[in-house]
Amino acid sequence: MTPDLGILDFRRGSFMVIKRKIKVSTTQNGRFYAISARFKPFSNKGKTLVIQYTVKHEQKMDCGGGYIKVFPADVDQKNLNGKSQYYIMFGPDICGFDIKKVHVILHFKNQYHENKKLIRCKVDGFTHLYTLILRPDLSYDVKIDGQSIESGSIEYDWNLTSLKKETSPAESKDWEQTKDNKAQDWEKHFLDASASKQSDWNGELDGDWPASMLQKPPYQDGLKPEGIDKDIWLHHKMKNTNYLTQYDLSEFENIGAIGLELWQVRSGTIFDNFLITDDEEYADNFGKATWGETKGPEREMDAIQAKEEMKKAREEEEEELLSGKMNGREHYFNRFHRRNEL
Repeated sequence: MTPDLGILDFRRGSFMVIKRKIKVSTTQNGRFYAISARFKPFSNKGKTLVIQYTVKHEQKMDCGGGYIKVFPADVDQKNLNGKSQYYIMFGPDICGFDIKKVHVILHFKNQYHENKKLIRCKVDGFTHLYTLILRPDLSYDVKIDGQSIESGSIEYDWNLTSLKKETSPAESKDWEQTKDNKAQDWEKHFLDASASKQSDWNGELDGDWPASMLQKPPYQDGLKPEGIDKDIWLHHKMKNTNYLTQYDLSEFENIGAIGLELWQVRSGTIFDNFLITDDEEYADNFGKATWGETKGPEREMDAIQAKEEMKKAREEEEEELLSGKMNGREHYFNRFHRRNEL
């Protein structure tokens, strides 16, 4: 395998673009591969994250990985292995008839979570362009050769709806203190204490006297008094809730390396055109300028090679048949002369 991924790190406008410039290929059968390259760390918080590369299984892969991993900046490159923490694992994995899928695994809350949908990968010997798009609105897109093959919600397709940000004990304590200390201020803010009961109001028949409101609450289902922490909701329905929705499922604070960490039974996979950016249009154009320019000639060359191989196979078969006939005649001639000698 090439000893260095050759990552080139530069900025274009307001977004990060990371591209590679040297092909990487697996060269030995039955081997575990681990290689990575660093770049200037960055966070994709509030931005789209696009990961893209090309992979070609020249050996017609029967069992092995063709995926890549995006690592945090503090990854130990010298000891990179299957236990090394990563943020994202993306790409094809093939093994026998059962496994022919595109992995999309995200690291969240110290656990790895895989997309619950089965995303089929390409299994031929051609170069293919794989693209993963993670957006701030929690939507995602998986593309092969520029065409979307799967999309949806990160929250639902990774079964993350049950993963919420648990309220800490300190927050719960703050809630109890707020409830006790702010109760009087709450009533003063919204209730008109000077309003007197109506003369005909009967407490036994009509219930408690409802004091008039000084102002109408702006939100019926999320009423919050002034001076109370923005994450504490005082509405009765939310008062006993212990979880608040977490919206950073697609954000990674310290992205700093990209690499390969995989096993292959038969070598011959070529990785190329690595790209990390937050611009979907740029990634699309980059794919067209790289994979898009070579896919046609590659298939044409494959067709020419296939014809040449067929021609060579026919010639070898004809030579074998001709050789067999000649050997048969020679055998008959030798038998004839031996019989006459007797």
